Amino acid sequence: MKLIQRWTWWRQRRRFHPPNEIHRAGELAEQRLAKISRAAGKKNGWHVFESVRIPDVEQGGKREIDLVIVGGNTMLVVEQKHWSGSFEINAEEEFIQHRKNGTTHNHSTVNQRIARKSRMLNAMHNERMGKDDDVDVRVVLAFTNRNLDWPTSVKKLSSEVYDEAGFISLLEKNNPGELNEGLLATVAGFGTWDEVQLNGGLMCKGDVLDLGLGQEIDAWQAARTSPLTATIAHQSGFGSMFSSDPSSIEVSHSSLHLSAKLPYGAAMKMHVVGKEAPEEILWSTIEAIHLSKPVAHPEIGQR
Repeated sequence: MKLIQRWTWWRQRRRFHPPNEIHRAGELAEQRLAKISRAAGKKNGWHVFESVRIPDVEQGGKREIDLVIVGGNTMLVVEQKHWSGSFEINAEEEFIQHRKNGTTHNHSTVNQRIARKSRMLNAMHNERMGKDDDVDVRVVLAFTNRNLDWPTSVKKLSSEVYDEAGFISLLEKNNPGELNEGLLATVAGFGTWDEVQLNGGLMCKGDVLDLGLGQEIDAWQAARTSPLTATIAHQSGFGSMFSSDPSSIEVSHSSLHLSAKLPYGAAMKMHVVGKEAPEEILWSTIEAIHLSKPVAHPEIGQR
C-alpha cells in the first residue's frame, strides 16, 4: 500500500465526529420515556414499541412514530416533544416554538401529522387482519420537558395532551383488559431505523442498504430474523499507519458471531434520514452499528 493511502486511512480513523447536542438531547429524552413507560405499564399489560416505522403509500417512503403502545384492544400512538421555552399554535395548527435562546422554530402541523400516522397504522392493521378490527386508537402528544410553557389552545386539539407525569400516570392507572394478540403482532412486526455511530458519537439514522464487506457477510446477515449489532475497533496511534490490519469488526445477531478485518477503503451504503439520496460511509469512520430487525410482514401497505 502506498504511503499516501496509509496516511489517508490513518487520518480517517482519527477523525472525531461530535454529536449534534440538540438532536442528542431529544434522542435521550425519547429513550428515557420509552424506558419509564415500560416500567409503568408492565403491571397493566401495556406493550411499548419505540421508533416504529411504517410505509407511507400515499406520499412514498416511510414515517416514524415515536412510541406505539398496545394494551388490550387499545393502541396509543404517541408523539413526544422535549421542547423548552414556549410554543404557540396558529390558525393552521402549526406549532411555533420560542426557545429560551431567543430563536423561533416552526414545527409545522405536529398534531395533524401524528393523527395521520395513527390512521395509516390502523388501516395497515385492518389490512393485515382482513377486517375492521375496531381498535380503540388514541392519539397522544407527550410534552416531556418541565421547562416548557403551554398555550391554553393545546387543549382544543383532537389529540390527548400530557406532560411526562400525566402520561406515565395514564399507563399506571389504566388496565386495558384482555390483549388483542393480532394487534400486538401487527405493531411488533414493523422495524425501526438502522443506526450507525461514527467515531466521536455522531449518530446517523436511516436505512443501511449495503454493508460493503463482501458476499460472505452479506449472505450471512441477509438470513437473519433479529437485530444485528457490530462494534468496530480502530488503531489510531501513529504506529498504526504502518499496520496492514488497523481496523476490525465484531458482528452478531441472535447467537451468531462473526469477526473480520476491515480493508482499506471499505464503505457501507446508507440512506440517512433527511438526505435526498443514499451515500457511502467509510468503515474507518464508524464506531458501532445497530441494524433493525427485518420487517415481519413487508406486504402491509404495499397493495
